[in-house]
Amino acid sequence: MEVWIGRDGERHGPYSESDVREWLRTGKVSSDDLGWYQGMTDWKPLSALFPEEPPALDRVYSPPKAPLQTAPSAERSLEDHAGFWKRVVAYILDYIVLVIPNLGISKLLGADAAQSALMQSAQGAGADPGALMSAYGAFYSAMLPAMLVQIVIAWLYFAVCESSSWQATLGKLAMGIRVVDLKGQRISFLRATGRYFAKMLSGMILCIGYLMVAFTERKQGLHDMIAGTLVLNGRANEFAAAKSAPSNETNKGSFNA
Repeated sequence: MEVWIGRDGERHGPYSESDVREWLRTGKVSSDDLGWYQGMTDWKPLSALFPEEPPALDRVYSPPKAPLQTAPSAERSLEDHAGFWKRVVAYILDYIVLVIPNLGISKLLGADAAQSALMQSAQGAGADPGALMSAYGAFYSAMLPAMLVQIVIAWLYFAVCESSSWQATLGKLAMGIRVVDLKGQRISFLRATGRYFAKMLSGMILCIGYLMVAFTERKQGLHDMIAGTLVLNGRANEFAAAKSAPSNETNKGSFNA
């Protein structure tokens, strides 16, 4: 169970239950601080959440040695753009995820036979450019069904994942980043689809559309600008938990300094 702590009108956390219990025992948090966890309707004093933990009467109350971690704010997070290299690593991870199904599809749709036919035709063509062009034309014609299926799989992978509650592909999840619209909200499947196909334009211009992430103000690639998206640090579930916690502003006066 993860517990949020309310102090001075702000949410902090989340923290593990064991940490909060330890802090109560050692006096690093006050039993009068408010607490909340998923499923509760309102904040309650930590003494009510963990009545079995006796107050540290022999200790003078002091806050944790490390400042409490303030709950993520949607407004603040809009300025926390994911950097270029973090996005590169996420893309590499996604490429690895897609390699296995793509290889399987290529084999099922005759990639091995097409490759073998191309090598034989190229050897037979010698230095004849017309014969070489014909051999490559036959190869790409044979590979067209596999390439189309691979494009569809990649499109669905990126569009479904980035428009889901994850707001991220597996690679982005691993790197702790997410895709949002310009207001920090979850994007639709249609917008995610536009973003995916806009990546083709980013790649067609010598990958300059991707390199723009490194030097634009909001770390946007060309495809981000076209689709109206941002890539931010932090996983979507961290912000979902913060949004679901009830406001503690009305109880501000009861918090310990």
